[in-house]
Amino acid sequence: MDSVLLKVQELSYSYHTLNGETPALDRVSFCLYRKEFLAIVGPSGCGKSTILSLIAGLLTPGSGGITFYGENGHQPGIGYMLQHDLLFEWRNVWQNVTLGLEIAHKDTVKNLERVHRMLSDYGLLEFQHKKPSQLSGGMRQRAALIRTMALEPDILLLDEPFSALDYQTRLTVSADIAAMIRKAEKSVILITHDLAEAISLADRVLILSARPARVKAEFPIHLTAADHSPLAARRAPEYGQLFNQIWEELSNENN
Repeated sequence: MDSVLLKVQELSYSYHTLNGETPALDRVSFCLYRKEFLAIVGPSGCGKSTILSLIAGLLTPGSGGITFYGENGHQPGIGYMLQHDLLFEWRNVWQNVTLGLEIAHKDTVKNLERVHRMLSDYGLLEFQHKKPSQLSGGMRQRAALIRTMALEPDILLLDEPFSALDYQTRLTVSADIAAMIRKAEKSVILITHDLAEAISLADRVLILSARPARVKAEFPIHLTAADHSPLAARRAPEYGQLFNQIWEELSNENN
């Protein structure tokens, strides 16, 4: 395993409203390694997305901390891909995928050429002048990931990015996106409710308890699959046993 890129230590967080305090996380600890694909699963409402918001700096921890180990002491860049693609209808595909570069004043020839190659590699180049409404759901998600990767983040946070897609499209798009991420050698934290998705995409799966969430169990994923595609992973001989073990942990938590 490569070296640690991110360490979450004893992380706790509560939401505060006029009606009082709602604990969301209770001393959550885990590491993310370089080039690792980590999936986090748990009961609905247990605080999975809260963890991503804390890592992204959108929320401040109540206690505990998050430590980054970037190159030469620098904090690694973070890309955050949400459940909805959030493509702007008044901008075409090219203008959407280069928006981050434009805002960061990094729309150099080199960076724009790299985005152009990604559009070509993943079947969107001929649609670069189309509006988001003219794309399929799968194409929109590919565009959203290219936009996220345009700034070359070291860590990708994926918050159920395939949840709005039908099953067949979900399999295809998750395979494409996993291939894009592995080719770029990114470190990933994926939030999902889909156990099959978690097992077939990730190198490791963390299971959270019900709210306030804590890390209940951890499963390294070692599959003798023909390739890295999600479909091949689901055909691996170890897949069924892993699915049952993780499902049992989650079922015990939900009961």
